[in-house]
Amino acid sequence: MIRRKAILIIHGFAGGTYDQEILANYLELNRKFDVYTFTLPGHDVKSRDKATEEEWIKESERQLNYLIDNGYKKIYLVGHSMGGVIACHLASEHKEVKKLILAAPAFSSFASKEEGGFLNAAMQSPKLIKTYSADEFFTRIKKLPISAVPEFMRLVKDYQDTPEKIDIPVMILNGTKDQIVPIELTRKLYKRFKTNKKAFISVSDYYHDLFKGDKVFILCRAIEKFLLMPKFRIKEEKKTI
Repeated sequence: MIRRKAILIIHGFAGGTYDQEILANYLELNRKFDVYTFTLPGHDVKSRDKATEEEWIKESERQLNYLIDNGYKKIYLVGHSMGGVIACHLASEHKEVKKLILAAPAFSSFASKEEGGFLNAAMQSPKLIKTYSADEFFTRIKKLPISAVPEFMRLVKDYQDTPEKIDIPVMILNGTKDQIVPIELTRKLYKRFKTNKKAFISVSDYYHDLFKGDKVFILCRAIEKFLLMPKFRIKEEKKTI
């Protein structure tokens, strides 16, 4: 049996598969891709004790190797926020990964600007909860053990140099009003990628939660076009949606 192309989606810190549900369903619907999602350790009530950098990387590697072992030769990775950092690492280590899509990749974030880290920054920055309701925002944070916060920051630090190792086509998306991963930091990150086959999409008036809202299907179509393109026809593309 010849496998089709596989897409593996990795959600962000304090997130879940529900954050990219619309994208996953859209990409699966056209039947050109097999789409896989999973929940990172520590992000459900059964595995709170496994909310560590090592467990996040280990499980992501396991999911990718599962696809490779089942015959997929072309795998595309989609990573949101912290998931983007993990996706970059996987892409740098596995030749089967042919394209990479990063939605607000958290290589740099508001948390690094605050001495108290992620949670303290969140508490002191009301604008950060514009993406979600206040109740949802703090529910997301509270579902993880407090020890997960420094683990997140450690992961970002440990894989900070990964973009320079990427030589496959990359698409980066970021909301212009993202307060968690500010777009000006992502633009700087974009320049660091080794590959010259890259695209940057700015999403006007969008916050951190990119795969919801009135532009979600525009983004889905842009991602689909990027994934279906047999060859990257232009060296560099920047546009605003």
